[in-house]
Amino acid sequence: MREKILLNKFLQRVTSSYISYWVILLIDVLLSTICTVLSYALIRYYLKTNLFELHNDLFVIVVFSFIASLISSLILMTYKRTIRHLRAKDYIRITGLALLKIVFGLLLVLAFINIDSVNWDYFFLFILVDFLLTLAAIFGVRMIMVVTYELLMSFTRDKCENILIYGIDEKSVSLEMRLRNSKHYFVCGFFIYGHNYKSYKISGKSVYNFKTEQDFINIINKKHIKAIIFAKHNDVQTENERLIGYCEKHSIKTLITPNISDDISGRVNIRKVKIEDLLGRDEIDLDMDHLKKNFNDKVIFVTGAAGSIGSEICRQLSKLEIKQLILFDIAETPLHNIRIELETKFPKANITCIIGDIRVKERLEMVFKKYLPEIVIHAAAYKHVPLMEENPCEAVLVNVVGTKNVADMAVKFGVKKMIVVSTDKAVNPTNIMGATKRLAEIYVQSLGSAIEQNTIESCTSFVTTRFGNVLGSNGSVIPHFRKQIENGGPVTVTHPDIIRYFMTIPEACRLVLEAAIMNETNKIFAFEMGDQVKIIDLAKRMIMLSGLVPNEDIKIEFIGLRPGEKLYEEVLNNEEDTIPTEHKKIKIANVRKYKFKEIINDFEKIESLSRKIEIDETVRLMKMMVPEYKSQNSEFTKFDN
Repeated sequence: MREKILLNKFLQRVTSSYISYWVILLIDVLLSTICTVLSYALIRYYLKTNLFELHNDLFVIVVFSFIASLISSLILMTYKRTIRHLRAKDYIRITGLALLKIVFGLLLVLAFINIDSVNWDYFFLFILVDFLLTLAAIFGVRMIMVVTYELLMSFTRDKCENILIYGIDEKSVSLEMRLRNSKHYFVCGFFIYGHNYKSYKISGKSVYNFKTEQDFINIINKKHIKAIIFAKHNDVQTENERLIGYCEKHSIKTLITPNISDDISGRVNIRKVKIEDLLGRDEIDLDMDHLKKNFNDKVIFVTGAAGSIGSEICRQLSKLEIKQLILFDIAETPLHNIRIELETKFPKANITCIIGDIRVKERLEMVFKKYLPEIVIHAAAYKHVPLMEENPCEAVLVNVVGTKNVADMAVKFGVKKMIVVSTDKAVNPTNIMGATKRLAEIYVQSLGSAIEQNTIESCTSFVTTRFGNVLGSNGSVIPHFRKQIENGGPVTVTHPDIIRYFMTIPEACRLVLEAAIMNETNKIFAFEMGDQVKIIDLAKRMIMLSGLVPNEDIKIEFIGLRPGEKLYEEVLNNEEDTIPTEHKKIKIANVRKYKFKEIINDFEKIESLSRKIEIDETVRLMKMMVPEYKSQNSEFTKFDN
């Protein structure tokens, strides 16, 4: 064991670029010079003739060859090519090295030797032999190095897992090259669906095909495969139901490389395929030029900046050339953490972090007055349905009054645009949280309409975005399930028929930014959420992705719907329809219009009731202000009539 550890360290030292570059250069130059001497010896002693009419012609040949070889290597930089990763273009460079050596050698002869003393007939034969010997020697030594390296590495692979790489595209081949030096994985070949590339080899590795589950089993057993690794996220989604299903069924690990590092260490970031990879859709390509044009050199204020959505919005904004990014949140430690992350990743970004509460109007006024933001993204909210059902007045103070405070300050200080992050639970709400988010939508939209109609003087426009559950967010069921699986179960599901929409945090935030730069204002944008997912199926997939069997290794228990929870979510109200936009995943919701002057008194009244903790009266007023709000599985159903 000790010998293998020492061998591993030796191989790492030998193959590290800062040592091997100059060693390879020296080997190439010496080999090339030796080939010249051998070529000279063949001409001199086999054909019994001199190349030059000089007494020290061998010395001249050696010096010229050494100089020409050194210059050629430095120009073409063949010594900087990692030998174990050589490609066709690298062998072309080596051929160029041999040719360039001959050219420089000939130039040196013409420059320093009397051409009348050169035996030209034999000299050209000498050049040809020298070229061929140099080419064969450098090629041969590199092949010997590769074979020797592979043999030495084979002694260190006792604990390596046999794996197959999915796909045969450039990223898959690049991944195979990166994993050649891995201490943990040994690539047995490539794995693809169908029979188009049967009996093919790529980079010396076989391409294995499968069409049925039995094909999969045969290859896995034959090659003793422990894992399938994906080089691309899209491939994971393509094989979601097929290959990944086979792997789950037969306890074969599924891995993914989110990013392949290009650094000289050759490290590859590998992790297990997560449920987020399976549920996420194709990545949204942002029009960065359009975004930069709209956000460039602007002061942007983000509330709830330490939360799941707010922090990701800040990450994406930090990539743009904005003037200043202001992070506002009441959570001290999460805000501190996101500041450290952003300052590390984006050292040039101008970031300001402010601890504050959107319920405190004076604190907001101080921030708006001092920094004069031009764009406000309002992501701060309470979002846990059962908790808000138990604390309705606090839900109103944050989700309704807090939004009202931010919107009022935006109008007062001339903010150009305010983007409000809402939820699909605001559609036909059945709980306190959904109702408060609908009230927030009503307030900002009616305020925006009043500005458009010039009943309120301001330049501020409002945009509201609606979407469903976000994968991996603090309020998502996925982190909860993951902890339950790590603890050995059981995994608790509220109801066997409950379904939800899901999208990834980056996707949701990209759509928020896209909606922010659209020409339409004072609208509610509903995001295309894809297909709904049964929570029971999600729980089973998460258990199987962990290499376990549902209801055998990890039990699944049904605990009943929580207060305010419904079986399914809606993206639009029953009385609403949508208008398409230029973005295929964003639609405009045709919602009921409210006049600002008719609702303002109710908003002031509900704020007063919630501050006094008048729970029953607060909920009664909410149901009056949002007629479609019908409680479900809640004590507040008594107020529905």
